[in-house]
Amino acid sequence: MAVVTIIGSGMMGSALAFPARENGNEVRLVGTHLDREIIEACIRSNRHPKFTRDFPEGVKFYQIEAVEQAIAGADLIIGGVSSFGVEWFGDVILPLIPENIPVLTVTKGLMDTPEGKLLTYPAIWKQKLEKLGKTLSLNAIGGPCTSYELVAHDQTEVAFCGDDLEILEKLRAIMATDYYHISITTDVVGIESAVALKNGYALGIALTVGLNQKAFGLDSQLHFNSQAAVFGQSVKEMHRLLEFQGAATLDNLAVGVGDLYVTVYGGRTRLIGILLGRGLSIEEARAELAGVTLESLVVAERVARAVRLNAEKGILDLKDFPLLVHIDEILTKHAPVDIPWEAFTYVK
Repeated sequence: MAVVTIIGSGMMGSALAFPARENGNEVRLVGTHLDREIIEACIRSNRHPKFTRDFPEGVKFYQIEAVEQAIAGADLIIGGVSSFGVEWFGDVILPLIPENIPVLTVTKGLMDTPEGKLLTYPAIWKQKLEKLGKTLSLNAIGGPCTSYELVAHDQTEVAFCGDDLEILEKLRAIMATDYYHISITTDVVGIESAVALKNGYALGIALTVGLNQKAFGLDSQLHFNSQAAVFGQSVKEMHRLLEFQGAATLDNLAVGVGDLYVTVYGGRTRLIGILLGRGLSIEEARAELAGVTLESLVVAERVARAVRLNAEKGILDLKDFPLLVHIDEILTKHAPVDIPWEAFTYVK
């Protein structure tokens, strides 16, 4: 039995308590400073406020003030914060973790630099740790997995990525169940880039749903031709971006495409894409979804900014990214939704 401490009691971090506990481990779920009410609810009812199923018996709950107690004696720390908590996790939590305890993060995203590079979150955390003279095994989870379906024990396959296959094997042994299936790879850049890129592109695909609702009515029959066309273009652009990122193997594009599929059919990114497609401005769409974390918007803007910088340097060509460019124009320049269909076509 291992001791697994999950820091961040959002939906995905909390969902991972299910396979971790059901695999026979001791599980400690720690709320961040923003999760106080969630942890209080978990203590009262043994259920996350967003879930319809109780936690497995034996999960222990901690407020952030007890984080060092929850870390003590752990065999694995899981970071369950959103991309908006990346700096906090790196500055506050990572320094508390002993160097012999591996870290596994569910946070998906990329950070762009002034030079036009796109950095994974593990890379950003490594930079922070280097300044402290500290080393940790930083690993990440990628792949198509929604929290509520994991809680429901829907068959799920994800990839754990990190620098050391031996450590990844140990993490897989701790977390794998008969419904939570885990591939492992040392291609951190490939996995982390693939699952981050899908956010902006899922928004692009959802635009077509909103466009059709605008044209045919909210209760009209779903139209799949347009969704499929944008899905295909998304995969092409993701492929080009993974090459730009220097992914070790493009096999990991499948992880991002699977995640893209899941995100298109459910979740917050789908909702804002639909609202934009119906004709709402980005401000109106944000207001409609007030209180909802919209990581997809941040990722899309960062990636587009990096692509534009590299296009200016002659490293990339904007003509290869018509969908990304249009999504960015909608988000940052208030352009109306007008998907550039002909830009997707080619002669070969």
